[in-house]
Amino acid sequence: MIFDDIVITGSRAMAHSYAKINLTLDVLSKRPDGYHNVEMIMQTVSLYDLILVDKTEKNISISTNLKYLPVNEKNIAYKAALEFFKYTCITGGCKIMIHKNIPVAAGLAGGSGNAAAVLCSLDKLYNTNLSSDELMDIASKLGADVPYCIMGGTSLATGIGEILTPLPSIPKCNILMVKPPISVSTAAIYEAIDTAEIDKRPNTNAMIDALAQKDLKSVAQNLSNVMGNVTETMHPIVKGIRRKMLMNGALGAVMSGSGPTVFGIFPDYETAKKSHDSFYYQFKEVYLVSAI
Repeated sequence: MIFDDIVITGSRAMAHSYAKINLTLDVLSKRPDGYHNVEMIMQTVSLYDLILVDKTEKNISISTNLKYLPVNEKNIAYKAALEFFKYTCITGGCKIMIHKNIPVAAGLAGGSGNAAAVLCSLDKLYNTNLSSDELMDIASKLGADVPYCIMGGTSLATGIGEILTPLPSIPKCNILMVKPPISVSTAAIYEAIDTAEIDKRPNTNAMIDALAQKDLKSVAQNLSNVMGNVTETMHPIVKGIRRKMLMNGALGAVMSGSGPTVFGIFPDYETAKKSHDSFYYQFKEVYLVSAI
């Protein structure tokens, strides 16, 4: 699991809550419960939020470095703590401090990762020794990406995202992520997907083969996201970023999740850094990261 490196000091846990990107994302069908069946390959990257969880006798409290984030039951990290205490029948509490580095509402599962970090931190603080399956069972009640954020790494996700199959790790590479200063409604993108004509779908098997063969060029060529065209139509700036990355020498570039963050895979650090610098003059949220 990605949270094996949680540090416990007395009654405090410190965890790194990592971002994820979608190497592929396919929306297969809408379910009667309103969710969508998906097939996607996700990858953890080195950009992270810092999560501190203090054990307390009662109540749940949250603080964060971003003034506009909710610090009550509307925050998914708060919900994660509630679900932990409900599942374990423990009478206790916690103080959660979130230092955000991952862009918010960016298609990078920042909030989902925070929830996963809180669950795993509380498991260690309260010595409940929950299994991976138990943690993921709690996580599935919080959101489709939360179980993956507990597992981390390279993984195929099916169902609504909760059925996870570990895959061979992506080859070492340089990944550039750029988030434009816009907000994208995931619900609106899914609604548009339901009626959109999709000309090209991800070749999931080809991506899995490329990962197994450690063929970075093939991995980059098979990057694909059915939400991309929908979001790019609504927000042309997303298409502009993707095209500029390719012009800057990316082996492949695609939007992550429902957007608006675009990431590109580059053949070497120097090319990636030049592209990073060219975007950094235009946008604030530009990150050069690696896969983990």
